[in-house]
Amino acid sequence: MSHVEKPTNGAGYVEGQPLETTLTNGQPGFPVYHRKFGNPAPLGLFSFASTTLILSLYNVSARGITAPNVVVGMAIGVGGLCQLLAGMWEFATGNTFGATAFSSYGGFWLSFALIFWPSSGILAAYEGKPDELASALGIYLITWFVFTFIMFLATHKASVMLSSVFFFLFITFILLAAGEFTGKAIIHKAGGGFGIVTAMLAYYVGAAGLYTAETSYINLPTFSLARSQ
Repeated sequence: MSHVEKPTNGAGYVEGQPLETTLTNGQPGFPVYHRKFGNPAPLGLFSFASTTLILSLYNVSARGITAPNVVVGMAIGVGGLCQLLAGMWEFATGNTFGATAFSSYGGFWLSFALIFWPSSGILAAYEGKPDELASALGIYLITWFVFTFIMFLATHKASVMLSSVFFFLFITFILLAAGEFTGKAIIHKAGGGFGIVTAMLAYYVGAAGLYTAETSYINLPTFSLARSQ
C-alpha cells in the first residue's frame, strides 16, 4: 500500500480547520493552538508580600499583637495556595527559578499554617516544653534560611530589586531563628522589621511586573544585573 501524505492546513497540524476559524467558531471546548501564557510572577510576589507583611507586623508586636494565629488563614489561602499555583504556572512558562521559588514558599506558608493549626497537634506535642518548641522552630527557620540563601545566589543575573528581596528575606529568617534559639524578643522583633522591608520590596517587584506598557503608564525600574554581551 502506498503512503499518502496528508495535507496540512498551514497552521502546523494535519487536516482540521484553519487556526483563525478554530479561535472564533464559538466552541471553546476545542483546543486553542499557540496559546499565550500570562505572567504569574505578580500573583506570586503579591501573595508572598501580603502574607509576609502581616506576620512581620505581628512579629514587631504592632498594636500589641503577640499571637500570630490570625495569619493562619492568610498563610493557607494566599501565601500558600496562590503562591503554589503561581509556581506551577511558572513551570508552564519555562521559568525554573520562579517555579522553584513560588512553589517552595507556597509550601513554606502551608507548613507554617499547619504548625499553628490546633487540629494538627504540632504545638500540642510541645505543651509544657517551651525550650524544645523554640529549638524546633529555630531549626525550621534555619532550614529556610539555607534555602533562601541558595535562591539569593541565583538572582545575581536578574535585577537589583529581585536580588534585594531574597537578601532581606534570608536575613529575616536568620534573625527569627536566632530569636527562637536565644529567647531574646529584641532579635525576634528585628526579624519582623527585616520582614517588613522584604514585603515592601516584593510588592515593588510584583508591581513592576504588573505595570506593563499595555496596562499602565507607570514604569517601575528593577535595575537589571544582566551583563551586556
